[in-house]
Amino acid sequence: MSARLALLSKSDPGLAESDVFRLALQHAVAELDALGGTIHLRGPMSALRLVSVTGLPPVLTRSWEIVDQEGPLAPARALQQGSAVWVPFTSEQADTAARSWPGTGLMALPMFSGDRSIGALTVLMGDRGEPTPEHCNFLRAVIAWIEDRMVQAPPPTRPSQTEPSGERLRQALKEVSVGSWDWNIQTGDLIWDEAALELYGTRPADFTGRVEDWMRCVHPDDLAPTLALVERAIRDHGVFEAEYRVRKLDGTWGWTQARAKATYDENGEPQRMIGMGWDSNESRSARDALSRALRHMSDGFLAVDDDWRITFANLETERTLGFSEEEMFGRLLWELPAVRQVPGLENRCRKAAAEERSAGFDVHMPDTGRRYHLRLVPGPGGHTIYFTDVTEKRRLEEESRAAERFASERAARIAELTTALATATTSRDVVDAVAHRVLPPFAATGLMMQVIEGDRLHNVGAVAYSDDFLALADGRPLASGDPAWDAIRAGAPLFITSPQEFTARYPELADLPARADKKAWAFLPLTASGRTFGICAVTFDHPRRLSDEERALLTTISALVAQALERARLYDAEHTRSRQLQRSLLPRDLPDLRACESAARYLPAGRGMDVGGDWYDVIPLSGCQVALVVGDVMGHGLPEAATMGRLRTAVHTLADLELPPDEIMTHLNDIVGGMSEESYVTCLYALYDSTTQICSIARAGHPPPALLHPDGTVHFSDQAADPPLGAAEPPFETVEFHVPEGSLLVFYTDGLVESAKREIDQGMTDLARLLHTAHQDGTSADLERLCDVLTAGLLPAEQQAADDAAFLVARLHALAGDQVASWSLPDDPRAAGQARRHVREQLCAWGLEDLTATTELLASELVGNVVRHAKGPARLRLLQDVNLICEVFDGSLTMPRIRRATDTDEGGRGLQLITALSQRWGTRYTKKGKCIWTEQVLIGPDSRQDQLSDALDLMFLNTGGIDGALDLSPFEEHGP
Repeated sequence: MSARLALLSKSDPGLAESDVFRLALQHAVAELDALGGTIHLRGPMSALRLVSVTGLPPVLTRSWEIVDQEGPLAPARALQQGSAVWVPFTSEQADTAARSWPGTGLMALPMFSGDRSIGALTVLMGDRGEPTPEHCNFLRAVIAWIEDRMVQAPPPTRPSQTEPSGERLRQALKEVSVGSWDWNIQTGDLIWDEAALELYGTRPADFTGRVEDWMRCVHPDDLAPTLALVERAIRDHGVFEAEYRVRKLDGTWGWTQARAKATYDENGEPQRMIGMGWDSNESRSARDALSRALRHMSDGFLAVDDDWRITFANLETERTLGFSEEEMFGRLLWELPAVRQVPGLENRCRKAAAEERSAGFDVHMPDTGRRYHLRLVPGPGGHTIYFTDVTEKRRLEEESRAAERFASERAARIAELTTALATATTSRDVVDAVAHRVLPPFAATGLMMQVIEGDRLHNVGAVAYSDDFLALADGRPLASGDPAWDAIRAGAPLFITSPQEFTARYPELADLPARADKKAWAFLPLTASGRTFGICAVTFDHPRRLSDEERALLTTISALVAQALERARLYDAEHTRSRQLQRSLLPRDLPDLRACESAARYLPAGRGMDVGGDWYDVIPLSGCQVALVVGDVMGHGLPEAATMGRLRTAVHTLADLELPPDEIMTHLNDIVGGMSEESYVTCLYALYDSTTQICSIARAGHPPPALLHPDGTVHFSDQAADPPLGAAEPPFETVEFHVPEGSLLVFYTDGLVESAKREIDQGMTDLARLLHTAHQDGTSADLERLCDVLTAGLLPAEQQAADDAAFLVARLHALAGDQVASWSLPDDPRAAGQARRHVREQLCAWGLEDLTATTELLASELVGNVVRHAKGPARLRLLQDVNLICEVFDGSLTMPRIRRATDTDEGGRGLQLITALSQRWGTRYTKKGKCIWTEQVLIGPDSRQDQLSDALDLMFLNTGGIDGALDLSPFEEHGP
C-alpha cells in the first residue's frame, strides 16, 4: 500500500481532474482486488454526477450517471453519514439494480474540500467481501491525494463576464485553433485551410496539395498506427479518431487530435474523407504524466485493443514477460511465450471480455515458479490487465492459514474433548473420551490410565493393550526407575521417543517395550486440586518425536482429563453405593407360589443418571391369595430410593393386614402426603384370589397392566387411573376382572414403554405386540426368557434410557374345584359338631386322615368362638394348597386377640391353642364380616400326633381341661 501511495505522490501536480480521478481509481481497484470503481461529484439540484469510471461497463453504470444526494445508494449514504459505508448486496438497503451486479458489495467513502463534502469514491468488491480496516485507510489516503491534486489542477479558462456574449464567443474561437481538411481518397489530393497549415507546421509555399504533405509532418513512430486507424474507419464506415505527433514550424513535435468521416459512392467505394484537427499538447502532457505513473508503478500494467494486440506495457510487464515495450507493441498478446505457458489464460480472459465484466484470478508461471494475481478490466476501446507478484504474499497467507488451521483444529480438539469430558460420568466414560478425541489427532494407538491407591498404581482403563500386559502393569509398587512413577514424582510430563531411548533411560525395564508392543510414550501426570493422583500414558506403535506444540497441547489436555477422572471416580464410588442400596431395597427372590409364578427385572437408567425409585413385589396372603405390586417414585437420587424402601415396607405391612386394594392405596397416599419433601409416587396394587380367579386392581397414576390371555390376545384395563400418591383424594377406584387359568399379567413402570422418542401409547402397543409374538413362538412359557425378550424389544442395549424401568410378569393359576370345600353352619351350639364332621369327611376324601384330629380341634375352637363371641351367618372352608388352610367366616367385624389367661380364668386360652396347633393363623376383613384362618404344614402323621399331644398337654397344664362349654370333646361325632 505504501508503494502505491508513494507512486501517486510522484505524479505531476498539474494533472487535469479527469486524469487525477482515473489514476486514483486504477490504483484503488488494483490494491483492493476490486472489480471496478466510480467517482461522483456533487452537482446542482441535489444530484451527484458520475465523472469517472474504471473497470465497469456502461451497461452497469448507466443508472448511476445521476445519483440523488438524499437517496439510499452507496455514494449518497457516504455523504449523508460523512464516513465510509459498506453496502453488501445481500442487504435490504442495497440498490435494486446493484444487486444484479457481480461481486459482493460496495464500499463508498466521502470526498471533502475543506469542511464541505464534494463527492464520493466507490469501489465494487469481488469475492474478498468487505474491505479490511487497512484497505479502508488506504482508500482514505487515496482520497486525500485526490483532494490535494484537485486544488492543484489548472482551472478552466473563463471569459470576462463584463464582455458581450458575442465577443466572448469570438475570443473563444480565436483561442481554439481548429483546422479543416478534405482528402480525395481516390486521387490523393488534400485540401487544408489556413488553420490546418498552421496546425501541421506547413508553410503555404511548401504545400503541394497531396496527402504526402501530411505524411511528411507526422512523427515516424505515429505514422503506422495512425494510417491503420484511417484504414479501419474507411473499411468499417466509421469515424476516424486519432491523436499523433506532428512537426511544428519551429522544428519541435506537438500533439494533435483529428476527427473525420469518409463519404462513399453508389457502389460503396470510398470517395473523400473530410475532417478537422486541433492542438492537443496540453491534454497530452497530462496523459504523458499519467503514462509515466503507470509505467513505473510496482504492479504490471498492460493495455490491449479489442483484437488483443498490445498497445501499452509498463516496466514491470517488460521484466515479467521478458520483452521491451517496443518489441511487444502491436503483437498479439497470446503469441508471447510467457503467456502461452499459462493453461487456460486466453479462454478466461476472452470470456470475461465477452461478458463485459472485470475478472481476477491467480496464475502460475511454470518457468519461474512465481505466482501472479491477474486482473482484467474490459473497456470500450480495449482492455487493461493488471498483474501483481503475489508469490510471497500467497506463501505467507498459506502459512497463516496453516497456523490458523492448526490453532483452529487444536481449539476444536480441546473443545470436543472438553464437551466429551463434561458429559462423562464414569471412569470408563473418561477413558473412552480420551481414546476417541485424543489418540487419532496425534496418530497414537495406545492409552492407559492408572491411579494411586496406597503405594501402588492400579488400572482404571486401557486401549490397545493385551490382558497379560494389563495384569503385569496393575498394582505396580512405588519404585524408582519407573517412567510412570518418575512423571508422578516430578509432576511434569515425560516423553520417550523410541524403544532405544526407553532402554537407555530404564535398562532394568528393557523388556517392557516388547511386551507392550509400543515404540514411543507420553507419560502425563494427572493432577487435580494440587494433588497428583495418577498417570495417563499415551503410546505409539512407531517411534515418534512430538513437536513443542503437540507436547504443550497434550499437557493442557492432561489437566482436563485429570479433573474429569477425579470427578468420575467420586461418581463411581457414590453410584456403586447408591446401586447397592437400591438393590438391597428390592426383593432378592420372588416367592414360589402355586397360585402365581413370577419373574421380574429392574433396569437402571443410562449413564449419567442417578438411582431411581422403581420397585415391584409379590406378597403371598392368606386363603391362596397373592398381592402384586409395582410402583415408581418420581425423580432420581438417594432420597427417591429411600422413599421407595419406605413405601415397599409400608405395602408389606398393609398387605399383611389383609386390607382391600383401595384401603391400601388410601393409607399409602397418607404416608406420601405426610413426607416433608414434595414426593409423587405412582403405584399399582393387584390382589388375586386363586379360589375365585378374581383380580382386584387399584392404581394411582400408574400405567394399566397387560393381560395376556391363553389364546394369545392382549388386553389393557380400561380403568381410569387415579392421580399419583401424594396428589390424590381418596377414595380410590377398584376394578375387578376374571383371570382365566394360565393367563399372564404384566405390571410395569412408565420407563419401560415411554421415552423421549416414544409416546406411552406407542410403547404399550409395542409391549402388546411382543407379548403376542412370545405367546405364538412359545417364549412366554419360560418367564425368565420372556423378561429377556421384553427387555431387548423395549429397551435395546445401545439405547441410553433416561429413566429407570421395572416390570413384573406373573402367570396366575386357579385352585382346582376339588381342592376347595365350603359349608354353611347354623348359628347355634350345634355348629361345632357339624364343623368337626365336615372336617373328618373332607380330610378322609383328600387322604389327609392324619390331620383330622388337629384340624377338628382347630375348627371346633374357631366355630365355638364364633357362636360365643360373634354373630352369623357362619361358614367353614377348607383349602388344600401347599398347606392345609382352615377358614371360618362370620358376620362380625370384631377381631380376636391373644391374651394371657391366669390360673383362675375360665377363657382366653383358645387362641393360644390355635397358635400352638397351626403353622400360622390370622384374620382378614370380608365384605360382610371377617374370616379367621389357620395354616398347617402337610407333614408326616407322627409329627402331627406329637404336635397335637404337645398342644393338649399345654392346655391341660394351664386349665386342667379344654376351655369352652361348646367344645366338650374334640373327638365326639355328634353335637356339643
